[in-house]
Amino acid sequence: MNPLFASLPTTIFEEMSQLARAHGAINLGQGFPDDPGPEDVRRKAAEAVVDGYNQYPSMMGIPELRRAIADHYRQHQGLELDADTECMVTSGATEALAASILGLVAPGDEVVLFEPAYDAYLPLVRQAGGIPRLVKLSPPDWRFDPEALAAVISPKTKLLIINNPLNPAGAVWPREDLEALAKAIEGTEAIVVSDEVWEHVIFDGRPHVTVLSVPGLRERSVKIGSAGKIFSLTGWKVGLVVAAPHILRVVAKAHQFLAFTTAPNLQTAVAYGLAKDDTYFTDMRARLQAQRDYFSAGLKAAGFTVLPSAGTYFVCVDLKPLGLSDDAAFCKRLVAEAKVAAIPVSAFYSGDAVRHVVRFCFAKNEATLDEAIARLVRAAPALAA
Repeated sequence: MNPLFASLPTTIFEEMSQLARAHGAINLGQGFPDDPGPEDVRRKAAEAVVDGYNQYPSMMGIPELRRAIADHYRQHQGLELDADTECMVTSGATEALAASILGLVAPGDEVVLFEPAYDAYLPLVRQAGGIPRLVKLSPPDWRFDPEALAAVISPKTKLLIINNPLNPAGAVWPREDLEALAKAIEGTEAIVVSDEVWEHVIFDGRPHVTVLSVPGLRERSVKIGSAGKIFSLTGWKVGLVVAAPHILRVVAKAHQFLAFTTAPNLQTAVAYGLAKDDTYFTDMRARLQAQRDYFSAGLKAAGFTVLPSAGTYFVCVDLKPLGLSDDAAFCKRLVAEAKVAAIPVSAFYSGDAVRHVVRFCFAKNEATLDEAIARLVRAAPALAA
């Protein structure tokens, strides 16, 4: 057996979802919405199954979708992309991450990771033979210290993996942080892999700043997006990859031996969806922002200290004011006693974790949020004891 994967624990998402089922709890742990996603996009996928092409499409993605990716990012982020040489489709953003890491990292290369980090990053880096160099992020703003970043950059640095907006913290790095990152790798050959799957789920009028718009990073970055997040269709697993041609060629060679290609009907539907009017994207953000505000108010009513959430489907609470310092133990009590499942943020660290923050998914309908809030309010006195 591969000792790396054989020794990995069950993911925190599966663990908490199993506990939610066992206790009959409302699952606010795993990040998926109640909303079924836009009907016109779903119908386009169904039509493409019946009437469209169902054999192998190009491993790079159908031309229609690659053009749609270039057009979409031109309209929404001001990028000028060559659809033929700079855009690729993968079977989800996690596959895009795997192809990027396996394609760009050689054994002994150093890879900078910012923790809390999406749980796929570190195992993939280690499987590629990379040596992780960690930068710790902390609440409430979850921004990196430029000196801490500079301390882990070396001539061996091959890759930096960033996640902006940041899951699990719901933070959004401003442009100046990305400029500081660019400055930190000046004079090196390091490549940035930027996980931007939440690029359309940003609140309070903030713009999304893609890594490809930052001077010094355009020709040395891989940008990864997710149709599943853009259209609230998390099971579709359609990743959108953009990089300069010399980088994308290498990532594509790894992709060809992973999933190779993606269901053509879903690609057709995503191409249609990416061309939707701006109103879809503004309305989607407004709806999710309202859910964030509604649930945050409920958490405050239950006595929790709510941390800022600038993007994603998630809002976090700080347990320190309750005198608690073990988020994992708290989440297990929460699911058993309050019948609400959440995720301990310490699970997103490999060591020296922040252990007093818990993440909830608010992308649920009002009835679900109301019941979750009611349960939290009833259980709060005992949970804080």
